[in-house]
Amino acid sequence: MSNSQLTPGIVPARLPAASYEANFADHTPPLDRHEAQVAADRCYFCHDAPCMTACPTSIDIPLFIRQIATGTPDAAAKTILSQNIMGGMCARVCPTETLCEEVCVREVAEGKPVEIGRLQRFATDTLMAKGLHPFTRAAATGKRVAVVGAGPAGLACAHRLAMKGHEVTVFERRPKAGGLNEYGIATYKSTHDFAAREVDWLLKIGGITLKTGVTLGKDIALADLLADYDAVFLGIGLAGVNALRAAGEDLPGVENAVDFIAGLRQAADRSGVAVGRDVVVIGGGMTAVDAAVQSKLLGAENVTIVYRRGKEKMSASGYEQEHATQTGVRIIYGAAPVKVTGGARAEAVEFAYTQDSPEGLKLLGEGFTLKADQVFKAIGQTLAGVPEGLTVAAGKLPKRAGDKLWCGGDCALGGEDLTVAAVAEGRDAAEEIHAALTGAAG
Repeated sequence: MSNSQLTPGIVPARLPAASYEANFADHTPPLDRHEAQVAADRCYFCHDAPCMTACPTSIDIPLFIRQIATGTPDAAAKTILSQNIMGGMCARVCPTETLCEEVCVREVAEGKPVEIGRLQRFATDTLMAKGLHPFTRAAATGKRVAVVGAGPAGLACAHRLAMKGHEVTVFERRPKAGGLNEYGIATYKSTHDFAAREVDWLLKIGGITLKTGVTLGKDIALADLLADYDAVFLGIGLAGVNALRAAGEDLPGVENAVDFIAGLRQAADRSGVAVGRDVVVIGGGMTAVDAAVQSKLLGAENVTIVYRRGKEKMSASGYEQEHATQTGVRIIYGAAPVKVTGGARAEAVEFAYTQDSPEGLKLLGEGFTLKADQVFKAIGQTLAGVPEGLTVAAGKLPKRAGDKLWCGGDCALGGEDLTVAAVAEGRDAAEEIHAALTGAAG
C-alpha cells in the first residue's frame, strides 16, 4: 500500500506520481519573445538608474532591456554576462524583489516594477539555447591560477581569469561543480539540470581544468597550491551548520536543511525522497523557506517554520515568506527551540516565546509544543575546513589572505550571502589577480 499525507513518520511517496512533476515544475515560467517585448517596453531607461546601483554585479540594466526591446536579445545577454557570467542562474534565484526591482522607478510610482529578473532570464536563456559563448580568450599569459571551490565565486573567478589568458585549475570537493547553485537551491527555482548546463556553458571559454572530488586539506594542501601556482583563490563556501543548542537535537529525525535540499536536488526520482507528516523548520532565511516549501510539495501534511525574531527581521524576503504561506506553510515568529522530545526518534519540539531587548534576545516563561517527526535546522552555516595558518575573523576569511592568496564568496568577509554577491566577489578577485600577475590596470 502506498503512503499518503497521513502516513506517520518519515516516508517516501506521499503523493500520486503525477503530482511530483507538477509540484516541482518551474516556479516562474520563462517569458516568450512577445511577453519579453511587452515587459521591456515598461522600462523608462533611466539615466543613473537606481536598479544598476542595487545590483551587486552592476549590470547595465537599462541597456540590456533596451536591447531586448529592439529585438537583440543576444546583445542583451552579452551585456548581462560581461558583468555576471552566471546571469542565467541569478535571474532564477536572485531576490530581485529586494534588489533591482525594489528600487525600480515603476515600483516606486506604481507598485509594479519592470520584471528585470525575468527579462534577464529571457536574454541569457536565448543565448545559451544557441550554444553560443560570447567571449573569447586573450593571448596566453603563461600564468597558472588555482581556484578552490566550484561555486558561484570560484566559477566566476575562473572564467574571468581564463578570459584574460591565464590557465586555471578548479578544485571541487563534491562530485559536481556549481556549489549552492547545484546543491543548495530549491528544485522548483532551477529546473531541468540548469545549474549543470550553466557550468558546461561557462567552461566553453577554454583554459579551465575542473577537478571534482578533491578536498582541500585532505587531497591537496594550500601550501602546495601556493608553491605550484602563481596565485590561488579560495571560494570554499560555508560547509558547517550551526547547532540548535537545544536538548535532543541529536535525535533521529533532526536534520540539516541544507542536506535535505541537496538530497532532493540530486534525486533522480523525487517520489523516493522521504519526508515527515509533521515537519518543523527552525530558521528564518532562504534555506528555511526552501526546506519548508519543498517539504510541503513532497506531501508533508503540516509544515511550520519557527523563527526566533519578528517578521521584519526575517532574512527571507517578504516575497519568499508569502510564497511559503501560499504553499501551505505556517510561519511562527518570535519563538526559539528549547528541546526536541521523543523516544527513539524526534516526536515534538518545545519552544519558548522570545522578546528582543537592549541586552539581546530573551526567552520568556511561556511557550508551546509542536508535533514533529522531522525537524530541519536552518539557522545558518559556518566556515569549516580552513587551512592552517589562515586568520579567521568574525567567522570569515579576509578577501586578501596573502601575497598570492585571495578569498571570496560566502567564506569571505563582507557582502551578502547571495549567489549574485559571490559572483561579483569572484569576478573582482580575478581582476585583482590579473593585475597582480601582469601589472595591468585591470
